[in-house]
Amino acid sequence: MTLASALAPTLNCPCDGRHLVPAFAYEAPPQGETVFDLEAACYRRAYRSCALCGHWFGAHALDLSRLYDGSYVDATYGGPAGMADKLRQILALPPERSDNGGRVRWIEGQIGRSAGRRLLDVGAGLGVFPAAMKARGWRVFAVETDSRTVAHLCDAVGIEAFAKDLTLLTAEELGGPVDLVSFNKVLEHVEAPLPLLSHAAELLTETGVCYLELPDVAAAAEGPGREEFFIEHHHVFSPASLVLLAERAGFSLTALERLREPSGKFTLRALLTAGTGA
Repeated sequence: MTLASALAPTLNCPCDGRHLVPAFAYEAPPQGETVFDLEAACYRRAYRSCALCGHWFGAHALDLSRLYDGSYVDATYGGPAGMADKLRQILALPPERSDNGGRVRWIEGQIGRSAGRRLLDVGAGLGVFPAAMKARGWRVFAVETDSRTVAHLCDAVGIEAFAKDLTLLTAEELGGPVDLVSFNKVLEHVEAPLPLLSHAAELLTETGVCYLELPDVAAAAEGPGREEFFIEHHHVFSPASLVLLAERAGFSLTALERLREPSGKFTLRALLTAGTGA
């Protein structure tokens, strides 16, 4: 399958894509994928994988540049009211069925629990993680690109949220640096995640840490219909590609876990410390 791709997903790898090989190909949306308005474009896309680090890159000519300006909320949740309903449903899940519960326990198991610490959640979406951390005594901030999502986070979750590009957010706007910056299933949605992760280091205290949660290529063993390979994911990570990205962004790895969550998602999660990367 040959694609004249307008998409340019990159991890700023030195190999510059010289070791990519064809992986999955799609002529129609897989079952369960959100139906987005692609303005009558032909649905043809693929993934290519790196034979060196195992990372998967999306390849297609579909224009997804405005996906998160509003259509994502409408297509995924049916608008702001649907976001509030979905937030309540997820927060009501019992612990054994909650991906977020496991996330919170893992983070606090790594860095401890201390009321009053400050968190910036990037691409907070519904606000499930911010809500849980706020309930545990953290002061929580969030950044999103959709103004309706920001309004939802302020109204339904009760946190301070910013409608702007993360790379334009300053520590001064947050009232000073934060103790934790989190990217929960976010970096796979952007073509170039390196600038976002690099900027996160500028928002942290000297002892602050960064949390990454990403879709794992281990899902490929179950075939192309897995949600990890849905259209909005420009990247699917391997442990090696996660570590390489972290190092290029100026971080070093503190902890890494590969797991299958209660929802069935194949996930990589990692804790990073700034200042000692490559």
